[in-house]
Amino acid sequence: MQSAAITVIGTGYVGLVAGACFADWGHQVICVDHDAGRIAGLNHGRVPIYEPGLDKILARATRSGNLSFSTDTIGAVKSSQAVFIAVGTPPRKSDGEADLSFVHQCASDIATALRPGALVVTKSTVPVGTGDVIERILRQARQDDAIPVVSNPEFLREGSAIGDFCEPDRVVIGTEDEAARAVLRNIYQPIALRGHRILFTRRRSAELIKYASNAFLAAKITFINEMADLCEMADADVGDIALGMGLDRRIGPHFLHAGPGYGGSCFPKDTLALVRTAQEYGVSLRLVEETVQANTARKRRMAQRVRHILDGSVENKRIAILGLTFKADTDDMRDSPSIPLIELLQRSGAVVHAHDPEGMEQARRILPNVTYHDDPYDCARGADAIVFLTDWEALKHLDLARLAAVMRHPVMLDLRRIYDPEEAARQGFVIETVGRSGLEPHPLSTFQPSYLLPDIAAQTRLPIAVTSNLNIQPTKERLA
Repeated sequence: MQSAAITVIGTGYVGLVAGACFADWGHQVICVDHDAGRIAGLNHGRVPIYEPGLDKILARATRSGNLSFSTDTIGAVKSSQAVFIAVGTPPRKSDGEADLSFVHQCASDIATALRPGALVVTKSTVPVGTGDVIERILRQARQDDAIPVVSNPEFLREGSAIGDFCEPDRVVIGTEDEAARAVLRNIYQPIALRGHRILFTRRRSAELIKYASNAFLAAKITFINEMADLCEMADADVGDIALGMGLDRRIGPHFLHAGPGYGGSCFPKDTLALVRTAQEYGVSLRLVEETVQANTARKRRMAQRVRHILDGSVENKRIAILGLTFKADTDDMRDSPSIPLIELLQRSGAVVHAHDPEGMEQARRILPNVTYHDDPYDCARGADAIVFLTDWEALKHLDLARLAAVMRHPVMLDLRRIYDPEEAARQGFVIETVGRSGLEPHPLSTFQPSYLLPDIAAQTRLPIAVTSNLNIQPTKERLA
């Protein structure tokens, strides 16, 4: 492997992980960002996101001299062989489609600074055809000096991103330019030598692979959540269902964990963006549309389960929420199921207390009217019910007898299936869990699965059109 000079634009989740790992492999990497405060913090060893192992890799790469941080995008780009765009593509509030303004601005900013023979690599998640637009922006600025534009989507799971980057299922590289392929082969040679698959495709195919992958996984989560509802009525256990399905090699065990609905920075945004892209091309993605609708409804319906377990009302009740982030091992609160749950409980008159091992700083910005606790037992003290929303390892080993003793009413709603219901009942809890019918008639109310209660989620259906009845023509930008 020859050391490559790389610039990564954007020090968010994707950019920081990619830059740190590239540098750890021996490449010369500059991570740039317009946020001077963030860059100053990184230069002083402060990591702006929580991701297990990232701090160690950043420290090691910085000590070796392979990794540096800067606000000077143009200066960094001038000396780089490959420039990775890793800026945000949030959903537009108006229609849910990916907002590409940061990507387009980035392309405009670097167009004239790129050295001859350099290439631009899109690491951000972008709709199909975005590479064509970036290429056009660069061409307009540089006249006849063509710069290859490559799609290299990321497939990182928050909480295990370092492992996903360094030991990936596959690396997807979308380009038909042979010189660009050679540069990317060299950059990714360390993992290719360990036997990991490097998949070269057309650029548009690479752009779609990311969205298709996330939409499929989101549908898999939604499927097992709906099976959990059926299990509650049919006196079955969704854990058994997931195990029996997962042992089929055609299906696999991953993403078959029933819970309160998916969230995070990828699945909600990418499924909705894929639907919008399909609508622009006049194509119906009914399964993806229903996945989006069902997930939104499920997250909001969880508040009904809290009301149900408290005999139909949470007014003036103290509810303790354990786990706020959308999944364990991250501080990411984006589209977390905890947000609509807490907001709906508060609107119904509940007093909400919360604890999370890493996410409370982020949660305070979104949910300011919540009382936060550093200790889970303090959070549960005097509570009328406790709700487990994230399966943090630290929350899997609580002393249930102690937890029940500090509560006003030992009522538990376990939305992540963390605790064995029989054991929780032996420790004094009235417990309801996902995907399993009640152990015995409920002392506060007769057990009834929450999806049979009035569906508040029906009031919040997303305005996604049925594409089979649309006559939407592809935009010129898409066709370019």
